[in-house]
Amino acid sequence: MNRRTFSKKALQGMALAGMAPYMPASATSQARSHVRLGGPIYTKPKSPEEWIAALKSKNFRAAYCPLNTTAGTEEIRAYENAAKKADIIIAEVGAWSNPISPDGNMAQEAFDKCTQSLQLAEAIGANCCVNISGSKNPEHWAGPHKDNLTQETFDQIVEVTRKIIDEVQPRRTFFALEPMPWAFPDSADSYLDLIKAIDRKQFGVHMDPMNLIVSPKLFYNNAELIKECFQKLGPHIRSCHGKDIVIKEDTYMPQFTEVRPGLGVLDYGIFLTEVSKLKDIPLMMEHLSTEEEYDKAAEYIRAEGKKVGVEL
Repeated sequence: MNRRTFSKKALQGMALAGMAPYMPASATSQARSHVRLGGPIYTKPKSPEEWIAALKSKNFRAAYCPLNTTAGTEEIRAYENAAKKADIIIAEVGAWSNPISPDGNMAQEAFDKCTQSLQLAEAIGANCCVNISGSKNPEHWAGPHKDNLTQETFDQIVEVTRKIIDEVQPRRTFFALEPMPWAFPDSADSYLDLIKAIDRKQFGVHMDPMNLIVSPKLFYNNAELIKECFQKLGPHIRSCHGKDIVIKEDTYMPQFTEVRPGLGVLDYGIFLTEVSKLKDIPLMMEHLSTEEEYDKAAEYIRAEGKKVGVEL
C-alpha cells in the first residue's frame, strides 16, 4: 500500500490499532494544523488539579506521566481523568534502563522496570512507554559498544521486547524504543526491521530525529532525514522528543553536541510540519537544565511553528 494513500478500510483499521495515519500536508492542513507541545514542569503538584494548572501555565497540551510505578489505582485514575477533562495528552512513561545489559541482574531489573512502566502507561492511558533498546557496554547503560549493532544483539532486542509486551499485553498504549546513534534502531530502515521482526501490534515508534544525526551529511541534510523518518514510520509514531544539535568546527573529526532548540541546525519547520500530519502525537522537550531554558525553547519552537502554519 502506498504510504501516502489510505482506503477507508485501512483508516478504520489504523484507528482500531491506535495508529495515526500519515498523510500529505495538503490533506490535513485545515483539519490538523497543530502540534501538542510539552515538557517538564518545575513545580511539585500535590494533586491532579495543581498538575493541570502547572501545565496550563506553560500552555502545554501534552505532558510526561506525573506518577511513578508505585502509584495506586485511584490516584492513577484521578490523574487520567484530570488530563482528559483538560484535553492534555499524557505522552509517555519513561522506562530508562538496559534490558540487554551483559550484567544479568541489571538486565532483569531493567526488564522488571519496563514491564511495570508499561503497566503504568496502560493504566493511565499514556501514548506510550518508552525506553532505549539498551547496550552491551558494561559501564554505561546507554553507551556505545562494539556489539551493539550486531545481528545477535538485534535478535536479543526482538526477544526482550516481545517478552515485555507479552508480559503486560497492553491494549491502549504502546511500548516504543527511542532511536540512538550507536544502538538499534539507528535509522528509519532499522526501525522498520524491528517492527517487522518484533511483530507485535502494540510495538510503536518513538521519534527523536536528533539522535539519528551521526554524520556531517545527515547534519546538514537533516530536513531530508526527518522527512524520511515520517514517511516510513509515521503511522507507528506515538511520541516525539524535541532537541537541537551543533557540530564542532575547531576539530578535524566530526563531533556533535546537543543544544537547546533554536541554537542548532535541526529544521523545526520541517519537523513540526511532519508531526502535524499525525493526530495527537506530542512533541516533548527534554534534557535542558532550567525552567528558563525550557521557556526559551518553547518560545522558539512556537515561533518556528507559526512560520509554517502550525500552532503549538
